[in-house]
Amino acid sequence: MTKPRDAPLPSLDPPSFEVFRKEAHAMLDTMIDHIERVPSGPVWRPVPVEVRRAFAAPVPFSGMAFAAVHEEFERLVVPYSSGNTHPRFLGWVQGGGTPYGMIAEMLAGGLNANVGGRDHAPVEVERQIVRWMREIFGFPESASGILVTGTSIANFLAVLVAKTKRLGRETRDRGLTGEKTKLVAYTSAAAHSCVQRAMEMSGLGAAALRRVPFGPDHRIDTSLLRAAIVEDRAAGLTPFLIVGSAGTVDVGAIDDLAELAAIAAEGDLWFHVDGAFGSLAVLSPELAPKLAGLEQADSLACDFHKWTQVPYDAGLLLVRDGEAHRATFAGEAAYLQREERGLAAGAPWFADYGADLSRGFRALKVWFTLKTFGITRLGEIIAETCRLARVLEARVAREPLLELLAPVSLNVVCFRVRHEDPAIADRINRDIVIDLQESGVAAPSTTRIDGKLAIRVAIVNHRCREPDLELVIDAIVERAPR
Repeated sequence: MTKPRDAPLPSLDPPSFEVFRKEAHAMLDTMIDHIERVPSGPVWRPVPVEVRRAFAAPVPFSGMAFAAVHEEFERLVVPYSSGNTHPRFLGWVQGGGTPYGMIAEMLAGGLNANVGGRDHAPVEVERQIVRWMREIFGFPESASGILVTGTSIANFLAVLVAKTKRLGRETRDRGLTGEKTKLVAYTSAAAHSCVQRAMEMSGLGAAALRRVPFGPDHRIDTSLLRAAIVEDRAAGLTPFLIVGSAGTVDVGAIDDLAELAAIAAEGDLWFHVDGAFGSLAVLSPELAPKLAGLEQADSLACDFHKWTQVPYDAGLLLVRDGEAHRATFAGEAAYLQREERGLAAGAPWFADYGADLSRGFRALKVWFTLKTFGITRLGEIIAETCRLARVLEARVAREPLLELLAPVSLNVVCFRVRHEDPAIADRINRDIVIDLQESGVAAPSTTRIDGKLAIRVAIVNHRCREPDLELVIDAIVERAPR
């Protein structure tokens, strides 16, 4: 027999909550100080060699003091984050977060709720968010929704729902083996790469996705889309899905969603909108008209961690046909028996609408953000970032050294330093972007527009102001002659 312990192992709670409380309050203060100081520091710092070496430390079989772990966090992690909380983090569409969202994350961690299902209040918080967003986007009461990590996963789930709706629930059992119906989907050549990845992960494959060219406005060419659908039908294929973009990844263009909805309805195709950030322009009365037709979508994906500044990660999938959504994922297992009362009540569970049974309480930080600021103020922040983009566009137009490479639809400005030699121009602009990043001045990114390497500025952070943009352009113009 195993010899019994002289005393039971202690729990993982602090030996003294009084000591822990003092340490925790001090740590919270340092994080609030960090957020307060963010605008005055560099956007990004390269990780030094010695810091990388520190992460090669061996497995910690023995624990260390909580305060010592926090000291390592302060020294090794905080100074070398990606910088997306900074007002001049401008390269990628990432929100800046808020102190209120940070506190919500802490509260959610304290509850440690699994929101996969069962009957408890955190589930109701997520249900409330789904109801709010259903109303905001003009979806019917029968629509379903679920919070996920982000639009990449939301787009994937939407493809699965559209596929199951077309092929029937039986496809969950038989898969695509022997399936005579050859499905094809359509999206813009400007769509995010995660749309193709969703097709790959769904088992349909990238070859089943038609990437339709876009026009000078970077919106999908609907005449070419119609022609592609006719051609595929004539070849014996089955068009089943159109994915529209509300805010393309390169320039922030919004497809003609009303026209896409009409095409989908005419051909009995599922109409999904990848609205990662652009769909949230509906929160601004000034910008909402740009999204006409969005309310006709069969499904919609968006990210709260972008324009609404919720801390990472928090995405949303809405599905007009809630029963089709549930039929794609719901299953029964003896250990997940649903009851009429008790903790196992509360069906349907969120696990019935996605791939995860274990789901964190990410809804709380969304709930806190929406309730703390309100839809009106968040819409004003969104409209302000678009106004700043127009300010930047005008400044680029005034600079003889610079040229605008794409129309400014929302909050993304793509431009570059001029040079008659395309190869040299690419090198100059790439070097300037990297130099701005490494110097800590700003963090723009690059993309390609009509084959030209562009400096891409995406204004998402609620802390960004006009002087920040002036500083960035001044720094680019100063570096260009070098």
